[in-house]
Amino acid sequence: MSNKLSDKDKKAWQNFLLNKEKLKDKDLYSARNKEKNLTKKIDLHGYSLDKANIAINNFINECFQKKINKIIVITGKGLRSKNDSNPYVSKDLSILKYSVPEYIKSNQSLMKMIKEIKYATIDDGGSGAFYIYLKI
Repeated sequence: MSNKLSDKDKKAWQNFLLNKEKLKDKDLYSARNKEKNLTKKIDLHGYSLDKANIAINNFINECFQKKINKIIVITGKGLRSKNDSNPYVSKDLSILKYSVPEYIKSNQSLMKMIKEIKYATIDDGGSGAFYIYLKI
């Protein structure tokens, strides 16, 4: 097998990069029942608690309006946090893993849009992420 790209492959790649048409996201479609299964993801790594709460509030509202079924929220595991004793308080950043789900559960207007909140599978971040299933 050669490591060199042929001229044909180079041209195909250039055409792909120049093409403004977006590729279909295969994760948005369920293979079993061929229904549209819309999923969006938000990564809150590096956010302060206040900014994360604002971002998740806006994101849930936006997804609900767009009829998104499932949200993957990545908070991180909090391994680099400067907090040992209280998971809700950190010197610079709060541990979002615990505080973001609590914020959502305590917000009645958000909970009216939510069907279920579950832990994420290892493929989507494991204990550093969770799923929000929205009512559509």
